[in-house]
Amino acid sequence: MHNFLDPAILFFVFGVFAGFARSNLEIPQPISRFLSLYLLMALGLKGGFALNQSGLTAEVAISLGTAMLLAVVVPIIGYVLLRRVLSGFDAAAVAATYGSVSAVTFITATQYLENNGHAYGAHMAAAMALMESPAIIMAVLFANMLRRERAAAGTPEHDQPTPLRKILHESFTDGAQLLLLGAMLVGIITGDAGKVMMAPFSIDLFKGMLSFFLLDMGLMAARNIGGLRGKSPWLLAYGVAGPLTHAGLALALSALFGIAAGDAALLMVLAASASYIAVPAVLRFAIPEASPSLYFGLSLGLTFPLNILFGIPLYVAVAHAVLG
Repeated sequence: MHNFLDPAILFFVFGVFAGFARSNLEIPQPISRFLSLYLLMALGLKGGFALNQSGLTAEVAISLGTAMLLAVVVPIIGYVLLRRVLSGFDAAAVAATYGSVSAVTFITATQYLENNGHAYGAHMAAAMALMESPAIIMAVLFANMLRRERAAAGTPEHDQPTPLRKILHESFTDGAQLLLLGAMLVGIITGDAGKVMMAPFSIDLFKGMLSFFLLDMGLMAARNIGGLRGKSPWLLAYGVAGPLTHAGLALALSALFGIAAGDAALLMVLAASASYIAVPAVLRFAIPEASPSLYFGLSLGLTFPLNILFGIPLYVAVAHAVLG
């Protein structure tokens, strides 16, 4: 219940209400894009300042390694399960969407931890950046494998395999991801002096900007949930149970590797989240055979609201209950 007293969460709820009410309230796309870039830049700076103080310790390396392991395992699990209810291309696209991460869900989770006095490592921003691209690459590999199978079977509608080199370039040079990593580098280089100079930008404005962005996300979630009408109940079940399963896997790995509760909670959030910006943008080109309304509607219309409203408090509570 405490989560619903957070102004940022309440603005998200208000956005959902306005969207369902068919209000003409909207955030212009350029402003929404700016808010997204601001949040990533501020998060990167915070992570960089913290890494300047802590350095690359064994604890940091273990957390980042676990994040990379999750980024590979989650899309594989998703693809194997989804092939039972979807075409191969749709399964690959949805698996990539759920195998990647939502920056806004992660940022909201860090605010929740701070508001409730829970410690976490700011290096987890780097974990988020590392987890974004592997799922895209794996989905393209799955799709190319399907196209070769079609070609071998003589199916006339097959397309040429998507050049993996091009997808790798787009994945690793995505502007948002580069900004996050660049801001972290600036934070590492400038340290405490940079933290003091950037505090009015990266700290004082952060909560208001997040609230504004979550208002926009609430509007988008309400307007995209209609795309789920008529979809298989099994697919909708995956949109709910999949993130919970992924979070459980992250918790198990955190317990196995001795990761602290705060960092484990963020790994659970990352594993449970689904991309609705970076991955859909790449998939439209990389896997045109897949239905955008399917993977975009499922991630933004169902999983994102559930994680923002209920998932984050649940993952944090479970992580601290299990790991102390």
